[in-house]
Amino acid sequence: MKLFSRTKIPASTEVNIDGRMVAVAVRTHARARSYRLSIPHSGGPVLTLPPHGRWPDAEAFLLRQTNWLAARLPRAASPVSFAPGSTIPLRGVDHLIVASGKVRGKVEIETDDEGPMLVVPGDPEHQARRLTDWLKAEAEIDLNRQTAIHAATLGVTVRSLKLRSQATRWGSCSSTGNLNFNWRLILAPEFVLDYVAAHEIAHLVEMNHSAAFWATVGKALPDKDRGRAWLKAHGRQLMAYGV
Repeated sequence: MKLFSRTKIPASTEVNIDGRMVAVAVRTHARARSYRLSIPHSGGPVLTLPPHGRWPDAEAFLLRQTNWLAARLPRAASPVSFAPGSTIPLRGVDHLIVASGKVRGKVEIETDDEGPMLVVPGDPEHQARRLTDWLKAEAEIDLNRQTAIHAATLGVTVRSLKLRSQATRWGSCSSTGNLNFNWRLILAPEFVLDYVAAHEIAHLVEMNHSAAFWATVGKALPDKDRGRAWLKAHGRQLMAYGV
Protein backbone atom coordinates (compact mmCIF):
# COMPACT_ATOMS: atom_id res chain seq x y z
CA MET A 1 0.00 0.00 0.00
CA LYS A 2 1.31 3.48 -0.97
CA LEU A 3 1.75 5.87 1.94
CA PHE A 4 2.01 8.90 -0.32
CA SER A 5 0.20 9.62 -3.57
CA ARG A 6 1.10 12.20 -6.16
CA THR A 7 -1.48 15.01 -6.41
CA LYS A 8 -3.09 15.05 -9.80
CA ILE A 9 -2.21 18.09 -11.89
CA PRO A 10 -5.43 19.83 -13.03
CA ALA A 11 -6.04 21.19 -16.54
CA SER A 12 -6.87 24.59 -15.04
CA THR A 13 -7.16 26.42 -11.76
CA GLU A 14 -8.28 29.80 -10.45
CA VAL A 15 -6.51 32.55 -8.55
CA ASN A 16 -7.97 35.55 -6.75
CA ILE A 17 -6.82 38.81 -8.35
CA ASP A 18 -8.13 41.96 -6.63
CA GLY A 19 -11.34 40.26 -5.57
CA ARG A 20 -12.13 38.45 -8.82
CA MET A 21 -11.36 34.88 -9.73
CA VAL A 22 -9.13 34.55 -12.80
CA ALA A 23 -8.91 31.25 -14.67
CA VAL A 24 -5.37 29.95 -15.27
CA ALA A 25 -4.69 27.13 -17.72
CA VAL A 26 -2.22 24.52 -16.48
CA ARG A 27 0.12 22.53 -18.69
CA THR A 28 3.24 20.39 -18.39
CA HIS A 29 5.98 21.00 -20.94
CA ALA A 30 8.71 18.47 -21.63
CA ARG A 31 11.37 21.19 -22.08
CA ALA A 32 10.41 23.33 -19.10
CA ARG A 33 13.05 23.47 -16.38
CA SER A 34 11.08 25.40 -13.80
CA TYR A 35 7.60 26.69 -13.01
CA ARG A 36 6.55 29.58 -15.23
CA LEU A 37 3.54 31.88 -15.46
CA SER A 38 2.83 33.63 -18.75
CA ILE A 39 0.09 35.52 -20.57
CA PRO A 40 0.07 34.49 -24.25
CA HIS A 41 -0.92 36.98 -26.96
CA SER A 42 -4.26 35.20 -27.22
CA GLY A 43 -6.08 33.60 -24.33
CA GLY A 44 -5.68 33.86 -20.56
CA PRO A 45 -2.80 33.16 -18.16
CA VAL A 46 -0.92 29.86 -18.45
CA LEU A 47 0.97 28.09 -15.65
CA THR A 48 3.66 25.78 -17.04
CA LEU A 49 5.19 22.93 -15.03
CA PRO A 50 8.38 20.98 -15.75
CA PRO A 51 7.95 17.22 -16.42
CA HIS A 52 8.54 16.24 -12.80
CA GLY A 53 6.74 19.20 -11.27
CA ARG A 54 4.47 18.71 -8.26
CA TRP A 55 1.10 20.40 -8.07
CA PRO A 56 1.52 21.69 -4.47
CA ASP A 57 4.76 23.41 -5.52
CA ALA A 58 3.16 24.77 -8.69
CA GLU A 59 0.18 26.09 -6.75
CA ALA A 60 2.45 27.80 -4.25
CA PHE A 61 4.44 29.35 -7.09
CA LEU A 62 1.22 30.66 -8.67
CA LEU A 63 0.14 32.29 -5.41
CA ARG A 64 3.51 34.03 -5.14
CA GLN A 65 2.96 35.49 -8.62
CA THR A 66 -0.42 37.11 -7.99
CA ASN A 67 1.04 40.64 -7.83
CA TRP A 68 2.87 40.06 -11.13
CA LEU A 69 -0.34 38.78 -12.70
CA ALA A 70 -2.45 41.65 -11.35
CA ALA A 71 -0.05 44.18 -12.85
CA ARG A 72 -0.16 42.62 -16.30
CA LEU A 73 -3.72 41.45 -16.76
CA PRO A 74 -5.10 44.91 -17.63
CA ARG A 75 -2.71 44.94 -20.61
CA ALA A 76 -3.90 41.58 -21.91
CA ALA A 77 -5.51 41.86 -25.33
CA SER A 78 -9.25 41.31 -25.69
CA PRO A 79 -10.22 38.78 -28.39
CA VAL A 80 -11.87 40.22 -31.51
CA SER A 81 -13.99 37.77 -33.50
CA PHE A 82 -14.33 37.88 -37.28
CA ALA A 83 -18.06 38.55 -37.16
CA PRO A 84 -20.20 41.17 -38.90
CA GLY A 85 -20.10 44.37 -36.88
CA SER A 86 -16.50 43.86 -35.71
CA THR A 87 -13.76 46.19 -36.87
CA ILE A 88 -10.38 44.75 -37.80
CA PRO A 89 -7.28 46.25 -39.37
CA LEU A 90 -6.12 45.30 -42.85
CA ARG A 91 -2.58 46.45 -43.62
CA GLY A 92 -2.98 48.79 -40.67
CA VAL A 93 -6.25 50.40 -41.76
CA ASP A 94 -9.45 49.64 -39.82
CA HIS A 95 -12.21 47.90 -41.80
CA LEU A 96 -15.74 47.12 -40.69
CA ILE A 97 -16.82 43.51 -41.30
CA VAL A 98 -20.13 43.40 -43.18
CA ALA A 99 -22.12 40.38 -44.34
CA SER A 100 -22.80 40.50 -48.09
CA GLY A 101 -26.07 38.61 -47.74
CA LYS A 102 -24.95 36.25 -50.47
CA VAL A 103 -24.13 32.59 -50.03
CA ARG A 104 -21.47 32.57 -52.74
CA GLY A 105 -18.77 34.96 -53.82
CA LYS A 106 -15.50 36.21 -52.43
CA VAL A 107 -14.50 38.75 -49.82
CA GLU A 108 -14.57 42.27 -51.27
CA ILE A 109 -13.09 45.55 -50.05
CA GLU A 110 -15.60 48.37 -50.32
CA THR A 111 -15.91 51.90 -48.98
CA ASP A 112 -18.94 53.90 -47.94
CA ASP A 113 -19.43 57.20 -46.10
CA GLU A 114 -18.30 55.60 -42.84
CA GLY A 115 -15.06 54.17 -44.23
CA PRO A 116 -13.54 50.90 -45.53
CA MET A 117 -15.43 47.63 -45.23
CA LEU A 118 -14.71 43.94 -45.71
CA VAL A 119 -17.82 42.47 -47.29
CA VAL A 120 -17.97 38.75 -46.51
CA PRO A 121 -20.24 36.19 -48.23
CA GLY A 122 -21.48 32.86 -46.90
CA ASP A 123 -23.73 31.54 -44.20
CA PRO A 124 -23.16 33.17 -40.77
CA GLU A 125 -21.43 30.07 -39.39
CA HIS A 126 -18.94 30.09 -42.28
CA GLN A 127 -18.14 33.79 -42.53
CA ALA A 128 -15.28 33.82 -40.02
CA ARG A 129 -13.55 30.99 -41.87
CA ARG A 130 -14.16 32.69 -45.23
CA LEU A 131 -12.58 35.89 -43.98
CA THR A 132 -9.66 34.08 -42.35
CA ASP A 133 -8.91 32.18 -45.57
CA TRP A 134 -9.01 35.42 -47.55
CA LEU A 135 -6.69 37.18 -45.10
CA LYS A 136 -4.24 34.29 -45.30
CA ALA A 137 -4.23 34.50 -49.09
CA GLU A 138 -3.54 38.25 -48.89
CA ALA A 139 -0.74 37.66 -46.38
CA GLU A 140 0.84 35.08 -48.65
CA ILE A 141 0.85 37.51 -51.57
CA ASP A 142 2.51 40.27 -49.54
CA LEU A 143 5.03 37.97 -47.85
CA ASN A 144 6.07 36.29 -51.08
CA ARG A 145 6.66 39.70 -52.63
CA GLN A 146 8.67 41.15 -49.72
CA THR A 147 10.74 38.04 -49.03
CA ALA A 148 11.70 37.90 -52.72
CA ILE A 149 12.90 41.51 -52.53
CA HIS A 150 14.99 40.93 -49.39
CA ALA A 151 16.34 37.59 -50.61
CA ALA A 152 17.60 39.30 -53.78
CA THR A 153 19.24 42.04 -51.70
CA LEU A 154 21.06 39.54 -49.49
CA GLY A 155 21.77 36.97 -52.21
CA VAL A 156 19.99 34.06 -50.58
CA THR A 157 17.36 31.58 -51.74
CA VAL A 158 13.98 30.87 -50.14
CA ARG A 159 13.03 27.22 -50.41
CA SER A 160 9.43 27.48 -49.16
CA LEU A 161 7.09 29.91 -47.45
CA LYS A 162 4.22 28.77 -45.26
CA LEU A 163 1.67 30.51 -43.08
CA ARG A 164 1.09 29.54 -39.46
CA SER A 165 -1.17 30.65 -36.61
CA GLN A 166 1.35 30.72 -33.76
CA ALA A 167 0.26 32.26 -30.49
CA THR A 168 3.58 33.94 -29.74
CA ARG A 169 5.73 34.05 -32.89
CA TRP A 170 5.65 36.21 -35.99
CA GLY A 171 8.03 34.15 -38.07
CA SER A 172 10.69 31.47 -38.14
CA CYS A 173 13.40 30.27 -40.50
CA SER A 174 15.22 26.98 -40.95
CA SER A 175 18.80 26.63 -42.13
CA THR A 176 17.48 24.93 -45.28
CA GLY A 177 15.55 28.01 -46.39
CA ASN A 178 12.05 27.17 -45.14
CA LEU A 179 10.19 30.22 -43.84
CA ASN A 180 7.11 30.30 -41.63
CA PHE A 181 5.08 33.44 -40.96
CA ASN A 182 2.09 34.30 -38.83
CA TRP A 183 -0.78 35.18 -41.15
CA ARG A 184 -1.93 37.95 -38.81
CA LEU A 185 0.90 40.11 -40.16
CA ILE A 186 -1.56 41.12 -42.90
CA LEU A 187 -3.46 43.03 -40.21
CA ALA A 188 -0.45 45.19 -39.34
CA PRO A 189 0.81 48.21 -41.28
CA GLU A 190 2.79 47.22 -44.36
CA PHE A 191 6.13 48.31 -42.86
CA VAL A 192 5.61 45.78 -40.05
CA LEU A 193 5.11 42.82 -42.38
CA ASP A 194 8.13 44.06 -44.35
CA TYR A 195 10.25 44.10 -41.18
CA VAL A 196 9.34 40.51 -40.24
CA ALA A 197 10.04 39.39 -43.84
CA ALA A 198 13.49 41.03 -43.71
CA HIS A 199 14.14 39.59 -40.24
CA GLU A 200 13.52 36.01 -41.35
CA ILE A 201 15.42 36.39 -44.63
CA ALA A 202 18.39 37.70 -42.63
CA HIS A 203 18.41 34.41 -40.71
CA LEU A 204 19.40 32.70 -43.95
CA VAL A 205 22.69 34.59 -43.54
CA GLU A 206 23.00 34.59 -39.75
CA MET A 207 21.10 31.89 -37.79
CA ASN A 208 21.30 33.85 -34.53
CA HIS A 209 20.54 37.26 -33.08
CA SER A 210 24.08 38.56 -32.96
CA ALA A 211 25.26 42.05 -33.93
CA ALA A 212 26.10 40.59 -37.35
CA PHE A 213 22.51 39.41 -37.71
CA TRP A 214 21.02 42.82 -36.93
CA ALA A 215 23.46 44.42 -39.35
CA THR A 216 22.19 41.99 -41.99
CA VAL A 217 18.58 42.94 -41.24
CA GLY A 218 19.60 46.58 -41.62
CA LYS A 219 21.20 45.86 -44.97
CA ALA A 220 17.94 44.34 -46.20
CA LEU A 221 15.75 46.97 -44.56
CA PRO A 222 17.46 50.14 -43.26
CA ASP A 223 14.20 51.22 -41.54
CA LYS A 224 14.01 47.99 -39.51
CA ASP A 225 13.59 49.69 -36.12
CA ARG A 226 10.21 51.14 -37.09
CA GLY A 227 8.56 47.74 -37.60
CA ARG A 228 10.31 46.20 -34.63
CA ALA A 229 9.07 48.96 -32.32
CA TRP A 230 5.50 48.69 -33.65
CA LEU A 231 5.35 44.96 -32.94
CA LYS A 232 6.67 45.46 -29.44
CA ALA A 233 3.98 48.04 -28.75
CA HIS A 234 1.00 46.49 -30.56
CA GLY A 235 1.78 42.83 -31.22
CA ARG A 236 -0.25 41.48 -28.30
CA GLN A 237 -3.47 43.06 -29.59
CA LEU A 238 -2.74 41.89 -33.14
CA MET A 239 -2.59 38.30 -31.93
CA ALA A 240 -6.08 38.61 -30.45
CA TYR A 241 -7.85 39.07 -33.78
CA GLY A 242 -9.77 36.09 -35.07
CA VAL A 243 -9.64 34.27 -31.73
